[in-house]
Order: sequence, then structure tokens, then C-alpha cells
Amino acid sequence: MRTPFALFTLLLPLAAQEEKAPVSITGNVFRPPLVPASEERITGLKVAEGFTVTVFAKDLGKPRMMAVSPEGRVYVTRRGENGDVLMLQDKDRDGLAEEPTTVLSLPHVHGIAIREGTVYLAAIREVYAAQLREDGSFGPLKKLYVDLPDAGQHPNRTLGFGPSGSLYLSIGSTCNAAPEPNIESATFVELETDGKGRRIHAAGLRNTIGFAWHPETLRMYGVDHGIDWLGDDAQREELNEIKSGKNYGWPFVFEDGKPNPARDPKEHNGKSWAEHAKECEPSLLTLEAHSAPMAMLFPSAKQFTKDFHGDALVTLHGSWNRGKPSGYSVMRLRFKNGEPEAFEDFITGFYLEGDRSHFGRPCGLAEWTDGTVLMSDDSGGVIYRIWRSKEALE
Repeated sequence: MRTPFALFTLLLPLAAQEEKAPVSITGNVFRPPLVPASEERITGLKVAEGFTVTVFAKDLGKPRMMAVSPEGRVYVTRRGENGDVLMLQDKDRDGLAEEPTTVLSLPHVHGIAIREGTVYLAAIREVYAAQLREDGSFGPLKKLYVDLPDAGQHPNRTLGFGPSGSLYLSIGSTCNAAPEPNIESATFVELETDGKGRRIHAAGLRNTIGFAWHPETLRMYGVDHGIDWLGDDAQREELNEIKSGKNYGWPFVFEDGKPNPARDPKEHNGKSWAEHAKECEPSLLTLEAHSAPMAMLFPSAKQFTKDFHGDALVTLHGSWNRGKPSGYSVMRLRFKNGEPEAFEDFITGFYLEGDRSHFGRPCGLAEWTDGTVLMSDDSGGVIYRIWRSKEALE
């Protein structure tokens, strides 16, 4: 399919009026075809000044989330019924990984985190732990949790350790926009690493796959996927500061309290859109609708230098339900005085305007032991390495 087409038109109640007048919303579907990630196309990427993008590993199928051990071993998950975890190493330190090794087969594995010699893994309804052996392989899997919410529309759980050592799990919604029967759906959950307990940290988050903590303020930030089928330009993707005990509005309101005309909170809790919005946290910044943020990382100053320290990278997987594609890129999130200020392009060009195709969909992020950043592409099967030349470092 090389051209977008109008999928359908919805007649929905207009939130701003007491009498529910209909409003027409048209949805589009456009899935740019995949072309090979050739050397010429990779060289043609537009990268922020002073940075370089090269291939770290290729022909990996659909690599998603990554974690790096202190020894420099890169572990990458591949989701699905035949899900597994690959281990990549660059023993000769030439910037290219040797042949990958499959260290685990685990259906629907997605989230991964490493701490103090233990690897933590998240599937749809389960969280596991295993010891990292001296050779990089995994010890026996221990089931920590087996009763997470069902998958539905957003089955891709992600894991991350906060500055205090707590383990957080992102659980996406089971649907596009409707109240959830399971209170843990569309939330962040804080997990006990011994498997003995968990609590909801924040709610009303449709699908916050990417999240991280600011290295100076230690505040937690996440990038949330907006509601589909509200048109090409709504809902915009959200940057939120994830605070304990707070609600972020989904499925009734979004961004700065805008109403979702397809879902009236009165039918659920008796409140108007405005009343519900007052109880929810507004977003701090937004990204183009349907661009699908996937990962967030604050690179250290080890290789990215002090001028970047405190800023984040955010991958945008790319749209499928928008007439003109959005995303297919990596953004820099600038902070000023510890507060998020603006998004700007960092790597663009994975979507090819000329023939309306793509050769990559940015996905996971991880910092390698030398301070360079690794980025997975689960469409072209590549892991890229983002680094600065010695000239740029001087």
C-alpha cells in the first residue's frame, strides 16, 4: 500500500457543547513499505552535528528492547510467540558486534533490565528474574509475577530501575480508549524484586513504553502513545513527568485537558470532561500525533559530553494511521534548568519521502559501556551505534 486512504468517518459527540452535537473525524491508514537498510541509505541519514551513526549489528530480525551488562554484553529481546533474547558482544572493540547468541527462548518477552548480576524480563503476564552467569548466559528463570493484566492492544511491557533501586513496569492499555476492568491496565507498577508485592505508581497512561529518570533532578519522565482514530493530528503524543499516585487522564482527557469526544466520563464516574481534567496531570510537552514514542534515554557525559548531559534521546517508531507519516526518527529532548524545554530532530531520514517507503523504525535505546548509544530497529533488523568523533569531542 503506497498511498493513504480514508478508512472511515466517525460521528462523535462534541465535548464542548451541552447538547451532544456530532463531530466528524476521518481516520487514515498508511503503512510505508519496507526497503533494505543499504549503506547508501544509512549514509544518507541526517544526524545532529558532531554525531555519527553506524551499524553495530544487522540481520537480527526484529530486535526491540536492550540492556547492557557491566562487561559490555548487549542483550536484546525479540517479542512474539517465538520470542527470545539475543546476546551480542564486540570483543575486539571495532564497533561491530560478532555473531549473536540466543541465550533464552521465552514467548512474548519484551522488557529487560539488569541490576547487580541479575537480569529481569517482562512478558505479557509474567515477570522473571535470572542470574547472569560468568559466560554471559542466563541461570534458571525464576517467576516473580504471573498475574499481570491481559495483553489486548498493547502487550509490550517494559522494565526500568529507578534511582532508589525500585523496579518499575509499564503496563499498556488493552484497548484504544475505554475504561479498563483491571485497575493495573494503563499504569506504571512498582515491583518488589523478590516477587512479594507490587503497587500502582501512576495511572491513566495509555501506553508509556519509553521512560527514564533525569540524571540531576531524578524525576521520572515517560512518553505516552496518544489515542488513535481522532484524526491525523490528534491525539498528540505526550511527555509526562510520572509522579506517584497521579492520574494522566486516559481514556477521557489528554494533553492539557482536551476531551476525548468518543469517551464521556459521565458514563463511567458521573464527572464532566472538565471535572475529570482537574483531577489529572497535564502533559509537559507533546510530539506529532501517531509518531509512536518507544524509548527514552539520558546519555551520560562519558561520550556525549557535558553539553548533552541532562538532555534525553527519544525514539519515534513511526505512524501507521496517519495520511502523512510522522515519526521514523530520533528526537533530542532538551532540558533547561532541570525542566523539559523542547523536542528537536536528532536523527531523521528512515522514512524516504521520494518513494514513500522506509528502511528503519527506531525502537530501543541503551548506553554501551564506552558511552556510545545503541538504537534498535525492529523493522530493518539493525542495531545502530550513535557516537561522537574525536574531533567533535575536542
